[in-house]
Amino acid sequence: MRLGNKLQKLREEQKMSEEEVAKQVGVSVQNIHKWENNQGYPEIHHLLKLGDIYGTTIDEFIKSDAALQSRINIREEEKEDDDELLHPGFYIGIGIMFLGTLLSLIIGNLTITMVTNIAGMLIACFYKGILKLLRDIKKDFYEQG
Repeated sequence: MRLGNKLQKLREEQKMSEEEVAKQVGVSVQNIHKWENNQGYPEIHHLLKLGDIYGTTIDEFIKSDAALQSRINIREEEKEDDDELLHPGFYIGIGIMFLGTLLSLIIGNLTITMVTNIAGMLIACFYKGILKLLRDIKKDFYEQG
């Protein structure tokens, strides 16, 4: 059962209106309507309040909705990526930029600086994206096999 359907069912069991729930949670009626129609998900602190109102737990909300579970898993993977201080690609990119600037000072050619700075910035910026793409390809490969 989707989270929205569960929220609506629990609200109706409590014989509450969307307005009453919205007031207790501290959100607009539109938010309650959107959540109950599976057009979005409430934030965790709103789920906590809804759990208190309906006498249930966040755990039960999450277990009832497979789409929400997969969304949480995706966010956890993104968070793991973001938790890393700096990826090696950042250091590689900065190193290339530094070497290019150093070479241009020695040789006196600004074209070298421009080319190496652009290459370094691209590596620093897109290293993480390239790794994610490769991980996704690997994941798809194993899921198909």
